[in-house]
Parts: sequence; C-alpha cells; structure tokens
Amino acid sequence: MSASNPSSNPTRPKPTRSPSQRAGTTPTSPQVAIRPIQRPPGAEQPLHRLDDLLTRLYRHRGLDGGLDHRLSALHPVSQLLGVDPAAALLADHIQAQRPLLIVGDYDADGATGTAVALLGLRALGAGPLDFLVPSRFAQGYGLSPAVVDIAAERRPDLLITVDNGIASHAGVARARELGLPVLITDHHLPGPELPEAAALVNPNQPGCPFPSKHLAGVGVMFYLLIATRAELRRRGWFQGHRSEPNLAELLDLVALGTVADVVTLDANNRILVEQGLRRIRAGHCRPGLRALLEIAGVDLTRTSARDLGFAAAPRLNAAGRLEDMSAGIACLVTDKPIEAMRLAQRLQALNQERRALTHSMGLDAARLIAEILAEQDAMLAVETGDADAANADAKHASEANADAGSADGAGARHADRPAAEHSERASATRAGGRRKGGLEAGLCLFAEDWHEGVVGILAARVRERCQRPVIAFAVGGDGLLKGSARSIEGLHLRDCLAAVDHAHPGLITRFGGHAMAAGLSLPREALEPFKQAFADAVSEALGPEPTIPVLHSDGALGPALLTLPTAEALRLAAPWGKGFSEPLFDGLFEISAPRLLKDRHLKLRVRPAQGPPLEAIGFNLADQHPRGATRAQIAYRLDVNDYRGLRSPQLLIEQLVPIAE
Repeated sequence: MSASNPSSNPTRPKPTRSPSQRAGTTPTSPQVAIRPIQRPPGAEQPLHRLDDLLTRLYRHRGLDGGLDHRLSALHPVSQLLGVDPAAALLADHIQAQRPLLIVGDYDADGATGTAVALLGLRALGAGPLDFLVPSRFAQGYGLSPAVVDIAAERRPDLLITVDNGIASHAGVARARELGLPVLITDHHLPGPELPEAAALVNPNQPGCPFPSKHLAGVGVMFYLLIATRAELRRRGWFQGHRSEPNLAELLDLVALGTVADVVTLDANNRILVEQGLRRIRAGHCRPGLRALLEIAGVDLTRTSARDLGFAAAPRLNAAGRLEDMSAGIACLVTDKPIEAMRLAQRLQALNQERRALTHSMGLDAARLIAEILAEQDAMLAVETGDADAANADAKHASEANADAGSADGAGARHADRPAAEHSERASATRAGGRRKGGLEAGLCLFAEDWHEGVVGILAARVRERCQRPVIAFAVGGDGLLKGSARSIEGLHLRDCLAAVDHAHPGLITRFGGHAMAAGLSLPREALEPFKQAFADAVSEALGPEPTIPVLHSDGALGPALLTLPTAEALRLAAPWGKGFSEPLFDGLFEISAPRLLKDRHLKLRVRPAQGPPLEAIGFNLADQHPRGATRAQIAYRLDVNDYRGLRSPQLLIEQLVPIAE
C-alpha cells in the first residue's frame, strides 16, 4: 500500500494541527483524531470515466471482474454441518403439526431472524407457532434456564433458537430436564464445548465446512428453511393441495438483518443482501419494512444497503434497546399495511427517545474523558516538575469541557441540563488506569443513570473518537453492571475478555460476543479492578498506544465524476458494507460558508480545482469546523441529497483537515 498522507506527501499542502494535537502527545481528546489516508498503488491519478471508476473500486476490493449476484451462486446448504438432522427434526414436527416456539434475540438480526422463522415455517405448513424474545433488562441475552421455564409454560414440543444458543449450556440442560428438545441456530463463536441440543446449525462450529463464516443469524435461519423445504419435498409434503413456498420472498428481511448485524459482506452475504434489495426496490417487501423506510424518508425504488443500516435498522433496534423486541417483530410479520405503519410509528418514537438518551450520555462521556486527560496530564507535569505545563493542561481541560458539545457520540451541548450536573456525574465514574500523559489503551466508562439499552451505541461513538476499545457500563435490572464493548481493528474483543477472565477468575460474571463487539456482566465492586485488567489486556495485545487506523481511500475523483449520475451509480453498484467497504475518496477542496446544524453536524460548500461547487455535510463532525480556513483536505463519500424531491450530488465528509495558508 502506498501512503498519501497529507502530512507526509511533499506535493500536498501541510494541514493545520487540531487543538487536541499538543506537541508530544497523541490526539486522545473527545475530538476525532486526524487519521492518515492511504491509497492503493495506481490510485494516485484522478479518474474521469464511470466505467474506469467501477473497475478500480472492484479491483481495490479483490475482484478482477464484475459481481455475481445470482441466487444460484450461493454456497450450497448441504455444506452446513448439522443442517440435515435439523431439517429432519423440523420436518417431523411440521408434518405432525406439533407446536413450535422460536426463541429470538433483542437486536435487529434476532428480530429479522425470528420474523423469517415465523413466516417461513408458516409458509412450509407448520402447526401452532409462537415466539419469545428475552427481555434485555429482565432475562438478558440467550436461552437461559429462566427463559426455558417461561417458554415451557407455553407448552411447545420444540424450542428453536435464532441468533443465540451456542453458549446456552445451562438453558439447554434445563430444557432437557423438562423433556423439551432444542434446535439451535446461531452464528456466534462457540466455546470449547457445544450444548447438548437435539440439533445445532452454526457455520462457526468446529468441523463445519461451510465456506462463509460470516452468515448473520437471520442467514442461518434462511438456510435452515431451505433445507427443511427440501426435506419436506422429499417426503411428498407438497403434493396435492399444499403448494411449495418461494422462500426468496423472505430475502428483504434477510438483507435487513445481515446489514444491521454488520457482518462481513463476503460474496455469499452480498448475494443475500443484493437479492433482498432488488425485491425492496421492486416493491416486493414486507409492509413493516416498507413502513420503516417510508418513515425514514427513503425512496424504495432507490434503497441501498446504507438505507437498511442507517434508516430501518436503528428504528427496529430501538424496540429492543428501550422496551422489548415484540413490537419490532410484530411490525415485520404483519400482512396489514395499516397495522405495519402504526407499529413503525411506535418504533420511530422509541428511536427518537433513544437518540435523546444517546445525546445526554455522550455529553457525560465527553466530560469524563476530558477529566481523565486533565488528571493524567497534571500528574505527568507534577512528576516532571513542569508547573507551567500543569497550569496549561488545567486550562486545556477547562476548554475541553467547554467544547464537549460536539456530536451525538462526544456530547452536544444540552440546554436542559446544567454543566455542573454532568461534571458531578462524570467525576464519580473515572475510567481505570494510570498511564501517564493520556488515555488508557482500553477505556471503561460508567454512570449511575446510563441506560442499559443504549450503552452499546455510546461505546461505539466514543471508540470512533478516541480510537480505542471502549466498554460502557450501566446498572442492570439484577444489580449487576452490564457492559457493551466495541473494539478497533486488530483487537479481538471476545478473546481479550477471555484473557481477562482467565487471568482474574470470578471478576467477570459472564461474557460473549465477536471480534468487534461483545457484552459482559460483572458485580459493581469488580468494576475498578476490571478497568485495570481490561486496560492491561488491551495494552498487552496492541501496545500501550493503539495505532490510529488509516482511512483507505479509493483515490481522487475528477470534476467530471462529481455528479449526480455517478452518485446514483455508486449507491447501486454493490451492497457496500463491512469487508466490502463503501467507496471513499479524498481530495483538496476550496471551502466556504461553514456552519453547524443542531450544534453537531458540519455543513459547508466545497469546490474542487476546475470544478463546480458542491454541498458537503459531516454528520457529528462539529469538532472539525475549519475555523476560517479556505482550503481543506477532505476524505468523503459521494452521495445523493434528496431534498423535497430535488436530487443533487453531495459529499458525506469522513474527515476534514484544514490547510494552513
């Protein structure tokens, strides 16, 4: 990879320094750190033709030719270990019309997976169907013994898990005690031993030859339905008056759950997502998904993966974050458009409440981090005998508190709450560690009144600003602290938590998750020792100062491509997402008329050399205001601004670095 970092490339103007980038320190304030930009070899020259651009984009992502989105190109279901006995078990219960109970999860993947299971099994001719989603606040994640007891009261003959179960040893054991078989469908990483379930389907279980290890929970359930249909077909179930269902009708929900769970969009997942998007654009989607997109102002005929991830998914997730996911699942499975819209409006209201909570908690987190920085810098100054530095850092901390009003994640100014209240709450919840001169390699944040359902969003936003793994804690309904963790590239979160658990037995009550996201619970008295143990584990894995990740740019766009047709083509060129990243470009622009929207979003006009002016917006980038500069190096995505039916190209700013005159 060839670097084209504005600060190191002599052909580019030198950027000005952010106030957070004091001499000799890494930018670790709540402001976004300046990230170096890298371009692949051959991407130094701007492109001027759309065909050349698409060829370059696909090549940068490891494809020499075009994309194959045919359903026939999906990996065969037969490669999923355990799918045949699982399908046979389901077919037995369907033919006997025995009652089935689906145990889902309270996130968008679990909700869509549960909806796909309900709709698919109903289409296959199943008998009595019901579902149960554990409460985030009462039972917590997964098939616990308490959840099994609740499920048993409904007297099913088979429990089917969706997006959970691979770690539910105690829950499966409880079900066995009750004579209740369990069919597990999951995609999470297993532990050293598997639960003793009646059947288990998980592409990540040991010995599974399925090529794609990145299926979301909804994708695993979709594959099981395909296998069950084949088994029922073999048994003659669809002869006579019973028609064989077209399971492709479920792909709109499969696409939503896959995008929402931020799994890697490998070739298999891209097919699932693209086929779902095509159905949505053609108007062949569930009334509930249509209602969610319409409430968000999305044009169905132009729906992209970004719309699923940033419009539909947050509204669906809001139910599981603040109440329970029953309303979300009901929205997805209803066949009645009026009912779907009513439920979507309820989800919209919950999402607005969630955003307000995130805003308030983000302000707390920003002040907390500012206090930590001030304390660490003051300690360093005292130990080195630098009184002037100590005084300067005290002033810096005061300014950081005053400036903590940027963005949802770092905390926008909150007119309804006195600043002193935020400071008092934050000062009692300092993150662990005492590494001199800055933040710990891994951060743990906690406040008494933070909402358990929103700490994951908070952790993600602080992670983006501080470029460190972050765990945000809230008090759970059982009195334990419930943490939601988000990682950075290079650190496997679940493995890191396993290392802490191994080194400090009993410190963590339970944990689980992926490389980039995890959840855990621990007693309140364990928080302080856990903070240090987590920081030490991260430091051991990454070093004391995690490297700021680079922005991977696809190069510059010539003025001829900074147009609406190019933006439209890019939206539909592929389902972009994790592992198949949405195109990112960079270039030098003249900038004018900068202003803030809602104290959080940066809006301005930009003009490339020898090109027309364009509108640009940076969501939650108030802290990158150019402050009088007239030129900037901008990393951006080319998008479409649809305002009251008028469509125009606009830049979505990922990073703006003002250029010193």
